[in-house]
Amino acid sequence: MGPTGKPLTDFPVPAPLPSHGPARVIAMVNQKGGVGKTTSTINLAAALAEYGRKVLLVDFDPQGALSAGFGTNPHEMDITVYNVLMDRKVKITDAIVKTDVENIDLLPANIDLSAAEVQLVNEVAREQVLERALRHVIDDYDVVLIDCQPSLGLLTINALTAAHGVIIPLTAEFFALRAVALLMETIDKVKDRLNQVLELDGVVATMYDARTLHSREVITRLDEAFGDKLFETVIKRTIKFADANVAAEPITSYAANHPGAEAYRNLARELIWRGGAP
Repeated sequence: MGPTGKPLTDFPVPAPLPSHGPARVIAMVNQKGGVGKTTSTINLAAALAEYGRKVLLVDFDPQGALSAGFGTNPHEMDITVYNVLMDRKVKITDAIVKTDVENIDLLPANIDLSAAEVQLVNEVAREQVLERALRHVIDDYDVVLIDCQPSLGLLTINALTAAHGVIIPLTAEFFALRAVALLMETIDKVKDRLNQVLELDGVVATMYDARTLHSREVITRLDEAFGDKLFETVIKRTIKFADANVAAEPITSYAANHPGAEAYRNLARELIWRGGAP
């Protein structure tokens, strides 16, 4: 039995893809910070890449944590996602950089992106700027993962408008649970008004500690609230994720045999099995 109280499914290893693209775009969203969103984006991408999927990571947080997680210094970059959004002369391909991980490319961000939130207010179709930019590379990848900032502002609305699916990383804590209602309301509004194909791919519980009654109770509450939308795969708390982030590489390469690496591989298999990725 798994942490959700259901028998664990043995998700099959996905078959190689005969060709790449068009990509399915997934927004990794939670307006609460510190829920393992960036860590999940990095390691889910690395696991998908191991299974032969070409992945584009979009750093959509002015803090640039996703970019730093692959060893780049976002503050030294001349062209980032900000320039792609705000300058029509800048092509998205000019900003995308290759990472050291095979099959993963990165659209980096830095503090400049915080200005976009203000500047986009006066733009026509301001919610669709990211979606228009991604159109030019959608056929080059299998999955696009957007790491959103911890807010429900205009940048996050852009991500939801560009996405086909949403994954909500959520710590197994009561306060994290309370924040989800507002997020679900926002997702429903975007689906209704801006992006009819948007759907919730699932909620993934992170930082789970099986030794505490609190963690187990939150998982039970999540299962009651989300049912089949709760991923079976649960990411347990471990210091190895922080160590891998310091080393600027995914846990799948930093500690390939660690249970944390296996958890993200399982999450990637589950996502593909559910139809959330090709």
